[in-house]
Amino acid sequence: MKTYFRLLSFAKPIGKYAVPYIFTTILAVIFGTLNFALLIPLLQALFSEDNTKAILTKPEFQYSFEYFKTLFYYHFYQAKGTYGIYGSLKFVSVIIVCSAFLSNLFRYLSQRFMEELRVHTMQNLRVSVFENVMNMNVGFFNNERKGDIISKVASDVQVVQFTVTSTLQVIFRDPLQLIAYFIFMFTVSVKLTLFSILAVPIAGIAIAALVKRLKKQAQSLQESYSNMISFLDEALSGIKIINAFNAVPFIKQKFKDENIYYSRINYKMIRRQQLASPISEFLGIVTVAGILLYGGYMITHGQSGLTAAQFIGYIAAFSQVTRPAKAISEAFTYINQGLAAGERVLELVDTKPQIVDKPTAITAELFRNKIELQNVEFSYTDRIVLDKVSFEINKGETVALVGPSGSGKTTICDLLPRFYDVNGGSILFDGADIRDLKIDSIRAQIGLVPQESVLFNDTIFNNIAFGKPNVTLEEVIEAAKIANAHNFIMETEDGYETNIGDRGAKLSGGQRQRLCIARAVLGNPPIMLLDEATSALDTESEKLVQDALNRLMQNRTSLVIAHRLSTIQNADKIIVLEKGKVIEQGSHQELLTKEGLYYKLINMQSFGAEA
Repeated sequence: MKTYFRLLSFAKPIGKYAVPYIFTTILAVIFGTLNFALLIPLLQALFSEDNTKAILTKPEFQYSFEYFKTLFYYHFYQAKGTYGIYGSLKFVSVIIVCSAFLSNLFRYLSQRFMEELRVHTMQNLRVSVFENVMNMNVGFFNNERKGDIISKVASDVQVVQFTVTSTLQVIFRDPLQLIAYFIFMFTVSVKLTLFSILAVPIAGIAIAALVKRLKKQAQSLQESYSNMISFLDEALSGIKIINAFNAVPFIKQKFKDENIYYSRINYKMIRRQQLASPISEFLGIVTVAGILLYGGYMITHGQSGLTAAQFIGYIAAFSQVTRPAKAISEAFTYINQGLAAGERVLELVDTKPQIVDKPTAITAELFRNKIELQNVEFSYTDRIVLDKVSFEINKGETVALVGPSGSGKTTICDLLPRFYDVNGGSILFDGADIRDLKIDSIRAQIGLVPQESVLFNDTIFNNIAFGKPNVTLEEVIEAAKIANAHNFIMETEDGYETNIGDRGAKLSGGQRQRLCIARAVLGNPPIMLLDEATSALDTESEKLVQDALNRLMQNRTSLVIAHRLSTIQNADKIIVLEKGKVIEQGSHQELLTKEGLYYKLINMQSFGAEA
C-alpha cells in the first residue's frame, strides 16, 4: 500500500477531483440501489390486494431514511386508493425511471471526474520521472540501459495509469455500492443477508490465492518489455553495422526469443487475471441458488415474515451484488501489475543525481583569469583514468590535449563542466573550486563541440538555436556564417526551416559538424571545449570544418582534444597524456625538441600520411 499511496501523491491537488467524485458517486449509488428497492412496492401493486398496512397520514418532515420511506408509501397507497392498481404502477414506474436517470447521470459525472484525476496523475508522474532523468549526471546513463529508461517513462507510467489510478474508481465506488445493497437487504431480511455473507470470505480466499503470484510475474513482464525496447533501440541505431555484418537473421532471432519470453509471462498473467471473474461470478450464482432454497424454505414453512414481493426484490438486489464484487476481484488482479510498474517508476523518481550544487554554492562570475587542474584524480569504478593531473589554461589561450586512446583526454573535457566530479585534487575556476560554484553558471560560460555530432530531428534553425528560445533569425544566420554553414543551408529545400531528420541523417558528416559549431558560436561563450571532429571527414569537409573551428577559437579560451596533430601545431600549449598522467607539456617546437612521446606521435602520423 505504501507504493500505492506514493503514486497517489502525484494526483495533487487530489481534492479538486476527489471531492466531486465522491459526491457524485454517493448519489449514483443511492439512486442505483433505490431502483431495486422500488421493485417491492411495484410487485405489491401488481400481486397484492392487501391494504392493511396502508399509510393514510402524511408523515412530518425529518432528516431520516424512515421519513422518506414512509413518505413514498404514503403517496403509493394514495395513488393506489385513488387510481387503483394501474395508478400505483404508473406512480412507481415514474419514480423508477427518474431514479434510473439520476443514477446514470451521476455515474457519468463521477466517471468524468475520475478520468480527469487519472489523466492529471499520469501527467504529473510522467513529468516528474522525465525531469528527474534530465537532472541525472552523465555517469548515470553509462550504467543504465536507455531502453529501460524509455520503458519506465512511457510504458510503465501507462500501466500505472490504467491500473493503479483506475482502481480508485473500483476501490471507492464498488465497496460503497456493496454496502448500500447489504443495508437494503438487511432491512428486508437479516437471516437471509447473514446467510449470503458467508460466501464473501470464501470468494476472498479463492481470489487471494489466485493473485498471489501476479505481482512477481508483473515485475518480470515489465523487465522483459524494457529489454525489448533496449534491444529495439540498439538495433535501429546500429542498422548499418547489422547489415554490413550480415547479422540480420541473428538480430531477428534474438528479438524473437525475447518476445516469446515476454509473451509467455503475459499469457500466464492473463490466465490468472481472467480466472478471477468467472470464479467470483460462479460463487455469486451458487450463493443466489442457496438463498433461493433457504428463503423459499423459510417462506413455505412460515419461518419468515417475508412477502413474495419482498423475497423477489431481495433476490433482484442480491443478483446485483455480484457485479461490484466481480469488479473488486478484477481490480485486485490488475492492481498487482500496476504496483509492479509503479515500483519501477518510483525507483527512477527516487534516484538522486550524484552531482548537485552545494547549499552554499555561489554563481560563478564571468571568466577573467585562468582554469587550473591541481593533482586531479578520477576513475571509473576500479579503473584509474587520471592520476594527479595538473596544468593551467590561461584566458585567451588555446590548449591542446594529445595522447593515445584511453589516456584521459575526453575525461578532462567532461570534468570541466562537471559532467563528473573529481575523485581527488581540484579544478579551480578563477581560483574557486568548481564544486563550490553553481553548475549552471559554469556551463553557461562553456561551449562544447563534441566529436560526434549531436543533432535533433528538427529544423536547422531550431538545432542551431537549441536551448535559446528568444534567438532571432539574424543571430542564427550570423552564427552559421562563422561556422561555414550558411551556404549549404541556403541550398537546402526550405533553408533554415529544413528538417534534418533523425540525428541529422539528411546531412553529410561535415554539414552536421558545422551545425554543431554554429550552435556553439551562437551562445558566444568565453570558453570552448573542442573534441576535434575532422578525422572522419573527407578533405574538403575537413578544411571547411577546421576553418570554422579556427574562427570559433578566435578571442576565446579553448581546450582542444587533438586527433590530427597537424591541426594543433599553433596551440599556445600542448598537454601530452599517457595512461592518465601528464608526461609532457609545452609548445609544438618545445615538444619536438624533447623528442618524447609527442615527437613519436608526430612521426607516426607523418609516416602514415606519406604512406
